[in-house]
Amino acid sequence: MSSYASAAGWNPAGQAGANPGANGFQGVHAGPRQHSCGSPRKGLEIAGIILGFIFVWPLALAYLVWKLIGYPVPKEAKAFFDRNFTSFWDKSGFAARPAYSSTGNFAFEEYRKRELERLEEERRRLEEEAHHFAEFVEELKRAKDREEFEAFMAKRRGRQANV
Repeated sequence: MSSYASAAGWNPAGQAGANPGANGFQGVHAGPRQHSCGSPRKGLEIAGIILGFIFVWPLALAYLVWKLIGYPVPKEAKAFFDRNFTSFWDKSGFAARPAYSSTGNFAFEEYRKRELERLEEERRRLEEEAHHFAEFVEELKRAKDREEFEAFMAKRRGRQANV
């Protein structure tokens, strides 16, 4: 016998393992009750999160983020943060990572060391030149200010002599 009720989403008769009655229709309370919102622990978890936000919001926020990214184990979480946030730390200067890794080739390591020392010496020399140039520019500004001030004083003295 065909039943329209089996096509309805609320009727568990169409589910595997269901035991319909003689007429093909299963009653409302026939069989185990199914929760529509998951396990009863889910409600307790939501209540705990809400209470956590009321009393200790930083921990509740951390738990919520941990839950939303799928309960990662610490190794996976570390890998996630390394992938997504290391560029921020590198740019801000907080990460203390070596500039290069070892290749295992002694000759190349010596060459690289010599070149890096040469470049460091060149950088120091350029910084020193920049410092000297900044001092020169500062002295030019002082000389110009002195000239302008002396011109102002001469003009002022000339006006006072005429008065």
